[in-house]
Amino acid sequence: MDAVFDDEEQQRAREDAVTEQVVASFETSTDPRYEQVMSSLVRHLHGFIRDVRLTPGEWDAAIAFLTRAGQITDENRQEFILLSDVLGASMMTVGVNSPPRSDATESTVFGPFFVHNAPLIGLGDDIGEGMAGRPCYVHGRVTGTDGSGLAGARVEVWAADEAGFYDVQYEGHALAGRAHMFTDENGRFDFWTVQPAAYPIPYDGPVGDLLRAAERSPMRPAHIHFMVVAEGYVTLITHIFVAGDQYLDSDAVFGVKPSLITEFIEHEPGEAPRGHVVDSTWSEAVFDIVLAPER
Repeated sequence: MDAVFDDEEQQRAREDAVTEQVVASFETSTDPRYEQVMSSLVRHLHGFIRDVRLTPGEWDAAIAFLTRAGQITDENRQEFILLSDVLGASMMTVGVNSPPRSDATESTVFGPFFVHNAPLIGLGDDIGEGMAGRPCYVHGRVTGTDGSGLAGARVEVWAADEAGFYDVQYEGHALAGRAHMFTDENGRFDFWTVQPAAYPIPYDGPVGDLLRAAERSPMRPAHIHFMVVAEGYVTLITHIFVAGDQYLDSDAVFGVKPSLITEFIEHEPGEAPRGHVVDSTWSEAVFDIVLAPER
């Protein structure tokens, strides 16, 4: 028995030596934060390998998986963000970086479909022109935690159509369903779009294989993305989710928070805000946004 224990101790010592050698290799960094992050990463990664006793075949499969994720990523699709999302890493990062204030609007995942330089629109304009779906009017107010309206705050929005597709997912796409605007002197904003629909995250790549292996759903509940920026305040990245959606309790990327679930009220055809006359049913959502001050 002593020989068995000696062998186990030697094995642990060999494994510990590898970890300490790699950690030590980052101690030459002149950036303390870099050293901290990399040292912790190495210890946790090595700990995972030791915990599950990772086999060479499994290591090869992991490398092949990451290689495929890189190969499928392009300017319109970010497989690594999807991977981060379905592993809950995105939401954990959101959580540890959210302002510790219960009076500010909660943040959630960024998602893989943001596009820089979305068009500027005037308040009340329609960003869903040409998109399929029920017309939807969204309005609200951006304030600080003291309730004061924030004039000139940049409100960026993007959403999918009734089929659950974003503009960038269509071949030869033109930008639609996304824009940015600035709040008025009272912090108010409004725009027209189309009623968002639930949709599956892209699952024809390695992340989809991961979900299928776990028999997990790829579905996200219907939502509209927001990014709100105002000088002196913490930038907010969030969604509003459609109340009653069947996937609220099983979001593939764990992004739903109860405070972000919003009623989309259905209206009959006829006169609508901003001088619109709508010949079909349309919906309305109110989303008031509270930004936390920078620390």
